Amino acid sequence: MKIVEPKYEILTDISEGGIKELQQIERVARVCYKSEDKITPDGESAKKLVGFLVKQGHEAMLEHSQLSVLFTCDRGVANELVRHRIASFAQESTRYCNYSKEKLGGELSFVKPSYILEGTPEWSAWGAVCHRAEDVYLYMINRGKMRPEQARCALPLCLKTEIVVTANYREWRNIFKLRTPVAAHPQMRELMCPLLKELQSKIPVVFDDIYTYWPKDDQTGKGSMVK
Repeated sequence: MKIVEPKYEILTDISEGGIKELQQIERVARVCYKSEDKITPDGESAKKLVGFLVKQGHEAMLEHSQLSVLFTCDRGVANELVRHRIASFAQESTRYCNYSKEKLGGELSFVKPSYILEGTPEWSAWGAVCHRAEDVYLYMINRGKMRPEQARCALPLCLKTEIVVTANYREWRNIFKLRTPVAAHPQMRELMCPLLKELQSKIPVVFDDIYTYWPKDDQTGKGSMVK
């Protein structure tokens, strides 16, 4: 049995300063206004226009650029992610992945819950559940000769999974608005808040108006609000 940390990986190549991404949005948006003559090669016109679009709520133009992110998380978090129906998904399948095979390590992996402290009775109880789930799963496959799609009924929500989420920038804005506030699930925020901060540093304007309290849940906004 393995216990792993949740993580994310941005799969889409982002240009230096996010300029090419903004220029793509600008080129499309200026068709609406027939203002192509205002495009500047340095990207400054793109920054200005995209900032204007976000401020005005004209987010349809943001649908013309997209981003793919690979998340390593538990099944519970993945279940929440796939509720964003405008996005596209590719997820590790418990129907076809046989975790008893050597190529997959011959064991199960579980995502460490950040809110359970190691060494506590709760940590021991959680670990016991994971060990028991692994024992039952491997027994069903190795002794019961069941297929992975049948043995998976013994798998808990904390099972590690990998899921690729591809969405346009407008939908990513919606995802961040829903998944980064302090009311969101802590394991979801553990992924989404750092991702939002990284994208804010790589792609100007598009996500700058979305605020997240991370890593401190200081709802007063004094010192921990990140832009």
